[in-house]
Amino acid sequence: MNIENISPSFIKSLYKAAASLYRTDPWKRFQPDHLFGLKVGKDSDWPGKKQLFPCIQFIGGNGGDLAVYMFKSETDAKKMTGSQETIRVPNIDVMRATYEIESLMFPSHKKMIKSLQLEISGENRFPVFDICRCNSSGELQFRNPTIEELRFMYGVMKSVSLLHSLLQEDYNTPTWSKFIHFDPFIETVDVQFPSEMSKGKNLVAVTVSHPPGHGYTEKVNSNSNPGSTQSTPTKRTEKVNSNIGLRQCAQCDKEVFGDQITNCDHCKGVIYCDSFCQKQHWKESHKAECGLYKAMMEREEELAIPTFTFPCSNSDVHPCKYLETIGVHRKGMWRRKCPCFSHCPFGLLPTTDQIQHSWGGLNDNKYPPPKSKSKSIILSGWAEYYDFRSLPLSSPVAHILSHPLTVYYILTTLSITSKNLLLKGKDVILHYIGPEEELDWMPAFSEIDSTLNGLGSLQIVMIGPKVPSTLSGLTFQIGTHVSVNIVKGIYQEEVSFLPRPDLVVGLNCGFESYSSWFGALEVVKSKNLPGFFTDQSEVLCGKAKRVIRGTGLHITHPVTPNPFRSPVRNYGVSSNLPSYSNGFVFGVNT
Repeated sequence: MNIENISPSFIKSLYKAAASLYRTDPWKRFQPDHLFGLKVGKDSDWPGKKQLFPCIQFIGGNGGDLAVYMFKSETDAKKMTGSQETIRVPNIDVMRATYEIESLMFPSHKKMIKSLQLEISGENRFPVFDICRCNSSGELQFRNPTIEELRFMYGVMKSVSLLHSLLQEDYNTPTWSKFIHFDPFIETVDVQFPSEMSKGKNLVAVTVSHPPGHGYTEKVNSNSNPGSTQSTPTKRTEKVNSNIGLRQCAQCDKEVFGDQITNCDHCKGVIYCDSFCQKQHWKESHKAECGLYKAMMEREEELAIPTFTFPCSNSDVHPCKYLETIGVHRKGMWRRKCPCFSHCPFGLLPTTDQIQHSWGGLNDNKYPPPKSKSKSIILSGWAEYYDFRSLPLSSPVAHILSHPLTVYYILTTLSITSKNLLLKGKDVILHYIGPEEELDWMPAFSEIDSTLNGLGSLQIVMIGPKVPSTLSGLTFQIGTHVSVNIVKGIYQEEVSFLPRPDLVVGLNCGFESYSSWFGALEVVKSKNLPGFFTDQSEVLCGKAKRVIRGTGLHITHPVTPNPFRSPVRNYGVSSNLPSYSNGFVFGVNT
């Protein structure tokens, strides 16, 4: 890159951003006709006091080299977008990042890649950055981008890699149409620029919109003072299943709801469409398990947590509707519990530095306050925690905090080893296997630091296949004494590269559903690592015990209700059995 005053670290950061974008594969969904608007920082931050290339498109999804094309206006983009290929229009600049195969590059480019050890994007491809222009005679002219143009490109690639997966398809598109339409979209994310690019501003707000020019609207915030307004994205049409509340017959899988539901007469725990299916299921399998299910159903009252005053049952309610009832739909960390964002990779929900926004804009007294300075105590349940953090029982944060506080409970109560280390002010290393939604809940996990309140230090290493490549290898300092390291991979393949843990934890494991757990449990056995795990129901815990025994391990801490289980009850498609996130906890090698 023959650019004046460009440094090797600048080039490395640019290639890393390009690799991050490539791995999120926007070409899988977007065609050149899908145009995006970009605003990187303020207009005054750039030469000419205006955005440099504020309109982009993705090229190559239907064949050819994959590329990102950036234009100085939406009008320019539309002029050059043809039905099959890009149209040559005179006197229009296009800034391009084209992912080319290394073997086809110029020798000088390959030499730069090798000498700087630049990050590969994938499939032996590296980005090539240039600015292309067609002159009046139809000939193409090329030049190198300036440093400012590459800074702009960096902000675009980083923001788009985080946000593009949030676009939702418009399901009102005619079925005969081959072109996918998306709902109007606008989101802003803070992009951290490396020091060699920052120009005194480490964090730059980048707004991505589709279509270009789609803006924010003002609406009244119900949590704010009367008369105040809050700028929010234009509401997109929700794709809520019209069959809200439907359940399925355990025998034939027929969908049933309301008065159509027939429960097992004896245990009340299994759902059928009619008495015929009920009798068939009884003969085939249910007769052997009905007594056990009846005992589980008799624990309904024991497992319910009546302390809270917010709705704690989402029976027959679509998850979006439930989140609306508690005022957090499509907001903050709650988005990870919303089907509207299920297409967004774990850990890549847009974040904010404001803790109130992370908690979905809850009123000041309804989310955990800044770290408590009170004396350390060992908390044994939700009532003590809410009192310790001065939270009203109408606050729904327990629904998310179940994950970090279950870890806290295991550290300080169930595991004698970690408890003793913490009480002595020493460090504890915890391997956290299979993180998913937790990757978007770092603000919630900072509560471990608040509840430990100076009892030693904790290093959490989260390892799992659902970790995005862009997060793997990063460390988050989520409190004075708590850090989180993120590692992508299968536990049994990565454990040899990690420090030996004092404790292994897995939450809502679903052992029977993930074959990789078998290898992870074999590592726990061979290294004699103490481990604690949770699952949502007693039925799932029973299945987990069979998997654990299959590896030669033994349950040394019996299945017991977790005092920090989520208070919100879940309902299976064909079951009424009590089920809660992190409902029950059990351990091995304890």
